[in-house]
Amino acid sequence: MSENLLPRIPIIEVFPVVEDGTLAAKATEGEPFPIRATVFREGHDAFAAEAVLLRPDGGEHSRTRMVDIAPGLDRYEAWVAADAPGAWSFRVDSWADPYATWRQSATVKVGAGVDVELMLEEGARLMERAAAGSAHANASQERPSPSDIDILNDAARRLRDTTHSAQQRLSAGISSRVRLTFRDHPLRDLIGSSRIYRLDVARTKALAGAWYEIFPRSAGAFQRPDGSWVSGTLEHAAEDLPRIADMGFDVVYLTPIHPIGTTYRKGKNNSLTAAPGDPGSPYGIGSPEGGHDAIHPDLGDFGDFDRFVARARHLGLEVALDLALQCSPDHPWVTDHPEWFTTRADGTIAYAENPPKKYQDIYPLNFDNDPEGIYNAIRDVIEVWIRHGVTIFRVDNPHTKPIPFWERMLADVKGAHPGTLFLAEAFTRPAMMRTLGAVGFDQSYTYFAWRTAKREIEEYLLEVSQDTAHLMRPAFWPTTHDILTPQMWDGGTAIFAIRAMLAALGSPTWGIYSGYEFVENEPRGAFQEPNDNEKYEFRPRRWELADDIGISRLFTLLNAARAKHPALRQLHQIRIHPTSSDRLIAFSRQVSGKFTDDGTPDTVICVISLDPHNGVDGSVELDLEAMGLATPGGHITVVDELDGRSYVWGSSNWVSLSPVTRIGHVFKVEPAHSSPWAQA
Repeated sequence: MSENLLPRIPIIEVFPVVEDGTLAAKATEGEPFPIRATVFREGHDAFAAEAVLLRPDGGEHSRTRMVDIAPGLDRYEAWVAADAPGAWSFRVDSWADPYATWRQSATVKVGAGVDVELMLEEGARLMERAAAGSAHANASQERPSPSDIDILNDAARRLRDTTHSAQQRLSAGISSRVRLTFRDHPLRDLIGSSRIYRLDVARTKALAGAWYEIFPRSAGAFQRPDGSWVSGTLEHAAEDLPRIADMGFDVVYLTPIHPIGTTYRKGKNNSLTAAPGDPGSPYGIGSPEGGHDAIHPDLGDFGDFDRFVARARHLGLEVALDLALQCSPDHPWVTDHPEWFTTRADGTIAYAENPPKKYQDIYPLNFDNDPEGIYNAIRDVIEVWIRHGVTIFRVDNPHTKPIPFWERMLADVKGAHPGTLFLAEAFTRPAMMRTLGAVGFDQSYTYFAWRTAKREIEEYLLEVSQDTAHLMRPAFWPTTHDILTPQMWDGGTAIFAIRAMLAALGSPTWGIYSGYEFVENEPRGAFQEPNDNEKYEFRPRRWELADDIGISRLFTLLNAARAKHPALRQLHQIRIHPTSSDRLIAFSRQVSGKFTDDGTPDTVICVISLDPHNGVDGSVELDLEAMGLATPGGHITVVDELDGRSYVWGSSNWVSLSPVTRIGHVFKVEPAHSSPWAQA
């Protein structure tokens, strides 16, 4: 049969599939994700479909029966999970279900007295065929057990027992024991398969992490009496790691730590002229002391960096390093490889621009001039930092580099160093963001900072969790060192708390830029960026004073809830709940017991005020039956992870939130033995 022909029972519109299967869809170890397909057949005979998850060696990991999620549209779905990173794959199998066809037909005909003996005899033969096990050769699963064989043979005998009524004989063939046996060991006639589609299964940190960003030079920096500054060091930064770990963060992200150029060095707040002693932007990489493979001498040396990494690992932190692929005019590459840059008509090298912004202190690489030389140089840089313990790279502006470059580089690095992760700092058009994820970036910055109204937040949560999750994994950051959106300017501590809750609960990966604890909310004029930007100056902080503000305590509670609940560390399963106020948002994340370590379901309901200035009262509506938590009219017990208080909730629930007393709830749902989950 030609590979282009559909199977006997057609399978079309398979998901998740990227670029017709030429690129791998994303999945993460341990995280359930949906496989969907449209499956149908001619006539009225019953059929079934199964999602078959394939290990990297090609063997079957699991075979999961798909269920109809759109009656009348033939759309089927199964939830599966890979248990280890690697190059997995999947396919969808379809087959005729002779038992389901017989059961439906026999029930109607025996009830109507039509072809009674014929239908009962056909049922008996199906039982015998299933007991013999010969129909299971096309599927990798256990044959019927001796007890199952006894059940099937007994049903065959009863179907032929004319001493009982036809209805009694039929009941033997459609009993719950027989139906369970056929569910576990179905007869598969006319079995066929879709194509095999690729899955890139990443380690857990690719999906779920809590990032804390620092400028190492600010750690321990101080000003002399004459006004000059002494830079902080990697050693000082290492002393701050316990504070970061104690708040529950598990990734410490370092902005560039390389030598900084002096030509056209930017001054405070991106001014064109640097004052004496201004440190310059760490993104203006390169000086006579070295380039991307060197450490700024003010910060220390590779011994200091290695000790920083070791200290971080001891505290349970991974180290992420900025990979900013541009050069100051003083970078060694400018002298050694001028062909790697764009030369203008007047003979000068073109600096970076994002009109109306100009970045005279950096030259962008021209990836069309000696692409192989540039590729090898960047590959060598990445290798240096991996050897020194960096496991994650936050890539600055990857959307300004060619997509084929990234596709090759990411495959190359991950092939040599499995588990190395790359975060795309790509605040750009959706097509570019999605494609960067599709070609190998593990995570991506998002538009979260600009989603502020209730409806657009709800829509965005659904988009990143369901529509694009197979392409890109989101990272939610309320602010960055370059981004301070207008809503953060006048909402005080309350808006910083609100956005932290939305970020930590709305995405498995979230991040905080250091200084967030102090509610640094002064913008630079009309620019959506912070004033006194740390990118251009030293910003040492007295962390002990942050405790009085309370945001750091909120970080600790949010990260503790995330660590406790697998529902908050997965992406796909989210549900938006109606509320009676446009200033009140409610959503839940849920993982069934099938995918949790202890076999019990995990559900977290998040209710957050969106108003940093006023109190908000309103109702939260829950469909407890759809959530699998209670029957209609039932109740559940919820416990707030932020303060330990418990409540009894039903289908309609009243909440009262305030920027002074309580800005939101993080409710865990207590298990109930009578819930539908417990019965499953």
